[in-house]
Amino acid sequence: MTSRQTKDLLYEQVAHIGKAVSSPKRLELLELLAQGEKTVDALAAEADIDIKLASAHLKVLKAARLVEAQRDGRFIAYRLSGEDVSALWVNLRTVAEEHLVELKVEMERIFAAPEKLDAETRRSLMEKARRGDVVVIDVRPSAEYASGHLPFARSLPLSELKQRLAELPADRDIVAYCRGPFCMMSAEAVSLLKAHGYRAQKIADGIPEWQAAGLPLAES
Repeated sequence: MTSRQTKDLLYEQVAHIGKAVSSPKRLELLELLAQGEKTVDALAAEADIDIKLASAHLKVLKAARLVEAQRDGRFIAYRLSGEDVSALWVNLRTVAEEHLVELKVEMERIFAAPEKLDAETRRSLMEKARRGDVVVIDVRPSAEYASGHLPFARSLPLSELKQRLAELPADRDIVAYCRGPFCMMSAEAVSLLKAHGYRAQKIADGIPEWQAAGLPLAES
């Protein structure tokens, strides 16, 4: 094999990853799997696509070694093949936000500056939550919370939040988060909380962003 052929082969191998993440729906599936292991049925429902299409997308991701599959009775469950895959999603999105004006403008519309955490504000939030100065709530489904969540966060799924408002203190700030900056559940939670008189805000971080920053997660 010549030097040129070797180089072409190496670039071709890396290009497999680029091809696998070239679909918006496959990117969404990666973000969903960053929350924890899920069945094809669950992924299809969350991504709002049919099961056949979800399976096809997952087949591409599996061929690129980005996800792994395991049969659980009648169902096939998928998970990311490593934390680096979650970091890949975060890095792709961050680069896109930095260079694509349309995305940057939309993200600035969705999130105010204080809601985009950096290393210092992440550590500060963790310390405030540890002391009980703020209450951090995870509004994702409880199964995702159980797979991993921000330290000192409480599980209050969006679907249960209205019925469980009494569990939240009225004299402290509430900070909501969900799957990441593209997830709308935290915004819905904040609107609901404010409508009932709570001091509430959302943060852009989800589990992938927290992991990519090298910060610890908690499990229950």
